Amino acid sequence: MRVGVLDIGSNTGHLLVVDAHGGAAPLPAYSHKEPLRLAEHLDAAGAVTQVGIDALTEFTAGALLVAEDKGCEDMLAFATSAVRDATNSEAVLEHVRERTGVDIGVLSGEDEARLTFLAVRRWFGWSAGRLAVFDIGGGSLEIAGGPDEAPDVAWSLPLGAGRLARAWFGDEAPDDDTIRGVRKEIRAQIARDAGNLLRAGVPDRAAATSKTFRSLARICGAAPSADGALVPRTLPLRELSAWIPKLAAMTLAELSELPGVSPSRAHQILPGALVAEACMDIFDLTELEICPWALREGVILERLDQMSVLATP
Repeated sequence: MRVGVLDIGSNTGHLLVVDAHGGAAPLPAYSHKEPLRLAEHLDAAGAVTQVGIDALTEFTAGALLVAEDKGCEDMLAFATSAVRDATNSEAVLEHVRERTGVDIGVLSGEDEARLTFLAVRRWFGWSAGRLAVFDIGGGSLEIAGGPDEAPDVAWSLPLGAGRLARAWFGDEAPDDDTIRGVRKEIRAQIARDAGNLLRAGVPDRAAATSKTFRSLARICGAAPSADGALVPRTLPLRELSAWIPKLAAMTLAELSELPGVSPSRAHQILPGALVAEACMDIFDLTELEICPWALREGVILERLDQMSVLATP
């Protein structure tokens, strides 16, 4: 069946059209996305502004038409951190529902981590052993780990690259005190619950997924996306740590020219790098393997699993 997966993230609205069948890998057929940057359309009270609501509604209406044009039988729509944390979340979703007919569900941080873990587990398979998964989004960091398809531990922290960029950084290169302050905050938050994952020992395999990690890996020398999803890619701690002072000294224009970095996300690269470095350092990892599958694939895989159960006599 052909399914549309509508992912409303903190940075981007993304409709992924996939051909999905039980027992087969979801096959991407079409991609439609726009930089909504909902996390930056929040007022002082933490509510999504009318500008953000209108942008989300317009994108959702357009995505629905695209899904219909591409022959989707079903559309799975979900929102993550920016909508989840907004003080007017219910009103925003009701506005979208009334204008478009699309019912967008809100994933909890734990579900986001759990579904991302499922996707990474299916990608690497059982040979990965005990698996640890890290995902830096625009609004949050998700961490999960375990030896099975469902993680033993899964949690979310407000350490997204966009959120940190908005709270700590401006248009100018940050000074040493700013870098030290944000670094201290990141590490304190991650370390607070690190025992959840560390208690079981060092994982057999550690993986990272989503745009921020892919961009950082590309900066550190990983193959470009044009080489295909099956090319192994890693983010080494040593190379990343060497890059952080360079990133801190660059202008937004210079950051935008780095491989794998788009102008709309250039301001998030440094905070994302600080989070990635902290994850590897605190969990004693020398590198992270980059997984091409992430939350959207996890949502599809869980739906296929549910359909398979319902179809069983």
